[in-house]
Amino acid sequence: MKINKLLVANRGEIAVRIFRTCRRLGIATVAVYSDADRAAMHVREADETVHIGAAPAAESYLRVEAILAAAKASGADAIHPGYGFLSENAAFAEAVVAAGLIWVGPPAAAIRSMGPKDEAKRIAEEAGVPVLPGYRGEAQDIGTLTKAAEKVGYPLLIKAVAGGGGRGIRQVSNAADLEAELVSAVREAESSFGDGRVMLEKLVERPRHIEVQVFGDSHGNAVHLFERDCSLQRRRQKVIEEAPAPGMPDAVRKAMTDAAVKLAKAVGYQGAGTVEFIVDGSKPLGVDTFWFLEMNTRLQVEHPVTEAITGTDLVEWQLIVASGGKIPLKQKDIKLNGHAFEARICAEDPAEGFRPGAGLILEFGLLEEPDDETVRWDAGFESGDRVPSSYDSMIAKLIVLGETREAALQQLTDVLAHTQLCGVPSNAGFLRRCALSDAFAAGTHHVNWIGQHLDALAAVPEAHRAAALAATMSMLLDDEGAVSPWGLHDGFRLNSVPNRHVLLAADGHAQLIDADAPPGEDTPFPLITDLSPRRFAVTCGGDTFLVTIPEFSADADAALGGNVVKAPMPGKVLAVHARPGATVARGDTLAVLEAMKMEHALTAPRDGTIEAIHATAGQQVSEGELLIEMVEE
Repeated sequence: MKINKLLVANRGEIAVRIFRTCRRLGIATVAVYSDADRAAMHVREADETVHIGAAPAAESYLRVEAILAAAKASGADAIHPGYGFLSENAAFAEAVVAAGLIWVGPPAAAIRSMGPKDEAKRIAEEAGVPVLPGYRGEAQDIGTLTKAAEKVGYPLLIKAVAGGGGRGIRQVSNAADLEAELVSAVREAESSFGDGRVMLEKLVERPRHIEVQVFGDSHGNAVHLFERDCSLQRRRQKVIEEAPAPGMPDAVRKAMTDAAVKLAKAVGYQGAGTVEFIVDGSKPLGVDTFWFLEMNTRLQVEHPVTEAITGTDLVEWQLIVASGGKIPLKQKDIKLNGHAFEARICAEDPAEGFRPGAGLILEFGLLEEPDDETVRWDAGFESGDRVPSSYDSMIAKLIVLGETREAALQQLTDVLAHTQLCGVPSNAGFLRRCALSDAFAAGTHHVNWIGQHLDALAAVPEAHRAAALAATMSMLLDDEGAVSPWGLHDGFRLNSVPNRHVLLAADGHAQLIDADAPPGEDTPFPLITDLSPRRFAVTCGGDTFLVTIPEFSADADAALGGNVVKAPMPGKVLAVHARPGATVARGDTLAVLEAMKMEHALTAPRDGTIEAIHATAGQQVSEGELLIEMVEE
């Protein structure tokens, strides 16, 4: 079998990343897209595109019949599911094969056997893979679960049998809380997966998350490509991953990778998969400190760190195996070189509970162009794109490779310092603060570590804001190129001492900056990008601010007897209080504008009568746009 045209049943950065490998291999590509993704980057990167439905995933990316129809219409002969959406859906895999297409993934039987967590652990136990003590029985009544919990011992975890992505999981510290947490876990499991069954598992109180990349083919071969540490998590969602795991002894690596390959062979695994282990982080890594957690029957988000340390292209391997070929390398030929990190760049605000953000990206990218060796940038968006609100907030991945963990970590923090994302919230500064912590540097962090230090990690340092404002001020006052004394920004005043101040606003908060004030504490140098004559994206330490020169047209109009109200900045009109013909006094609120996460009252510049209104509630307006006209009373 040969793949000539591949349809990727996914979106965002994973679709773009798969297209990149296909382009190198000479394979034609097909993108599918929803209403929300009509102008998306993955659509622009594909050779052909097919629309598959409305913005909600249930009406587009999760519609099996729409994706199969897209493959037929485009003449694709293979489908790659990426990750998420339908990637671990056995019925979808079967439907693809039944349609006469090549499925770039494991056999449906392997997906089905590793899907339910209780069944996966039963298979792991039979294969001789260590599994945590727990209850995985069919009986789900409260009496049975209560007795099972007593036998497992507290603290314990309730886990949805069909779970994933951290949903359907509850921690229970004592018997008194068990029933309430069971009800909650079952309700979430039914809502998220349509399956309310749960299992119980002994809690590892200081857990590390280490996983092994495995690969199998249809010729009975199975190999591993070493391990990854994914212990830096928030709310059970991975934040920064690395390969190999820090502090991993050779004997433990062999025991863990042997167990992973053993499980892959037990289920006849083909393609890329990940065997995840939970590790007791309160002790040094040992052959008796890790237990099987679950198997992900797909390509993982963090696969680039494995590619970095092994010099492989796992998507290419997937295409080879799906076409009936053998794994390109034997186990003895897969070498580990260097250390790699991956940071997930998300459009979310850590300071507001990781609230995801949607909207227009004003500026997005790195200070320097990635070389794809020591620095790799897997992005699904770029400047000018819109982040939709319908999907996951991850929009890019930063991957770095160094000869040692210390060198790679230095590279990671350096690049994150100038990773610019403006227009939507960014977690880049938060990621850098995590990477700079003593615990992460020492490799002593664990799955619960972020939650224990969240306030300090999520808060944007005031020094970064101050540095961003100071750098913008210095740029505005730069006298290079001045051809006369009148062009100098030296604060000259006749018969008085020089005075240099600049009024700037960072994310809507105005501040008078003293140009001659001494510099603050040491911070990374800010990266400034001009967005318009009065707006700048300024990034310091990974934290990006929209710095503006406040617009005083309304005040100037008032002083000159003006009769107009304009939008002082781009934003959304929340309300219009003025009415044509109404008499108003100077200072009366005529409209309310939402911009940069703040509400701004737009007031009457003078006494007068409203002549015309050019704005309505809900309208998006640009800076300087005429909103209201008045006439003199």
